[in-house]
Amino acid sequence: MQLSRLIGDRAGGVAPLLALLAFPLMASVGAAVDYSRANSARAAMQGALDAAALMLTKQAQQLSADQVSQDATTYFNANFTRPDIQNIQVSAAASSSGGTSLSLTATGAVTTQFVGLMGISTINISVKSGAFASTDGLGCVLSLNTTASGAATAQGSTSVNLNGCSLYDNSNSSTALTVGGSATLSALSVGVVGGVSGNAGITTTQGIRTGIGPVTDPYASDSFPNFFGCSQNNFTAKNTITIDPGVYCGGISLNANANVTLNPGIYYIDGGGLSVNGGGIMTGSGVTLVFTKKNGNSWPTVTINGNATVNLTPPKSGQTAGIVIFGDRNIPVGTTFKFNGGANQYLGGAIYVPTGAINFTGGAATGTSCTQIIGNTVTFTGNSALAINCSNYETKPFSAAVLKLTS
Repeated sequence: MQLSRLIGDRAGGVAPLLALLAFPLMASVGAAVDYSRANSARAAMQGALDAAALMLTKQAQQLSADQVSQDATTYFNANFTRPDIQNIQVSAAASSSGGTSLSLTATGAVTTQFVGLMGISTINISVKSGAFASTDGLGCVLSLNTTASGAATAQGSTSVNLNGCSLYDNSNSSTALTVGGSATLSALSVGVVGGVSGNAGITTTQGIRTGIGPVTDPYASDSFPNFFGCSQNNFTAKNTITIDPGVYCGGISLNANANVTLNPGIYYIDGGGLSVNGGGIMTGSGVTLVFTKKNGNSWPTVTINGNATVNLTPPKSGQTAGIVIFGDRNIPVGTTFKFNGGANQYLGGAIYVPTGAINFTGGAATGTSCTQIIGNTVTFTGNSALAINCSNYETKPFSAAVLKLTS
């Protein structure tokens, strides 16, 4: 009634009427401002959640379900800086099927500035993201050191041919992988947590990737059986002989004229080390050489010299299946293991010395079908050939995750 009287009163002022008519316009403009803020916040949340999904997927295989959820929130918060968004909640779930798949959700609320006058105090926001990490399992070289410069190195006039397989380096150094001098490295792909020095000497089929997530040690949960006593002390071979599995306290030494065949089984090198001099021959199938210390006073090492002939392949079953060389994890970090037998050296399966500094030259003339090298650091000092056709050796595959957003 009062409104109709006001409208009908031609003598009345126009200001009250304009105020009434302006209210819907102001409400519309205010709503646009609030919803524009909400859309901006939603875009920022989506970007932060996508970044969290990619970061988290790099390491999802190594995390428990609780850690996945906790780290999802941590990574999201590190990328999202909007204090005007309240009640933020982040959730994550992981699943495995041909890779690792993550599904993430983030919710929050924007406190309104204008539409609150209309009874809408907050605008809720919800975004979703997902990422998928796939692996090809075609790694054949892995350096585990996380900080060293030159954790993986090819130097001098070395020519390294990784036939159909990839090199991975877990060091975050800017020169984690170093290919120096006239050295060359060819591989299916190269993946490095940090950076590469000497790109010009590297040839790949699928490219060089830096900034990858660390590659999981495929044998981290493996162990060798316990052992007791000594079968042999300071064993030395000078002629043709066949030996049996056992505990070789003080190590094994093969002189230039030695021709030693190893029967299948586990050979514990307890202290001392393994030495194969030039001209020496060592062969065996179904063999694991374990380097450890129980009875001896020193940790063992390996020295296989040039012109030695070495042809060893691993067991296909048992605790050390797929592993031809197994270094005790308690060996001091940086202990040198020299596999420099040259062209006639073939160590099939996995050379696994997680704390060792592996120097490797070999395989170039052996028709290598399967060799994995996993060490704290890996240095190629001469011409080498590795391959990853390991279907008959029961080795464990490894590779970096290739990430992509799925939503």
